[in-house]
Amino acid sequence: MTRPAPDTETMLRHWREAVPDDRLAHLVKDATRALVRALQMRMAEHAVSFGHWTFLRILWDCDGLTQRKLSEQAGVMEPTTFSALNAMERLGYVTRRKRGGDRKKVYVFLTAKGRRLQEKLVPLAEEVNRIAVSGVPSDDIAATRHVLLSIIENLARDEHATDMRMPSTRDLARLKAGSKNRRKRPRQ
Repeated sequence: MTRPAPDTETMLRHWREAVPDDRLAHLVKDATRALVRALQMRMAEHAVSFGHWTFLRILWDCDGLTQRKLSEQAGVMEPTTFSALNAMERLGYVTRRKRGGDRKKVYVFLTAKGRRLQEKLVPLAEEVNRIAVSGVPSDDIAATRHVLLSIIENLARDEHATDMRMPSTRDLARLKAGSKNRRKRPRQ
């Protein structure tokens, strides 16, 4: 059996020895980072950006969504979707069109090239998942899925109940600029 890379060994030692009871959010973040990295390395062989993966997955399931709906389903801001779609259009993965009388809505459709990527990329994601859970008992996998889904549901419920929203990058910049201006004012 091959040993993990040195940076992975350091991370595992951190979790097992230094902070075995640290917040679950940090452990989930590191697990996500490892999963994303493994998939990115495999997709790079097909010259596909990880940033396009989420949008492709959604469109493979439901082609012809509006840009806004695609943003919502991907869980990203509309400017992020717009930038990704510009790149994906240049690469020949998608086209954007307006339909019917509503001139404001832009619909996103996969091209034949974008559809063909599914045959190449989905097996790579399945491989990463197989590797990730190798040696983990199926009961543990089921329990992990249950816990993670509960976490997602609980946090979504909290977000809805508190009526909070994710600020846009522009809003964050304004907030930051406002706090700098308040600090620079001389006291009277």
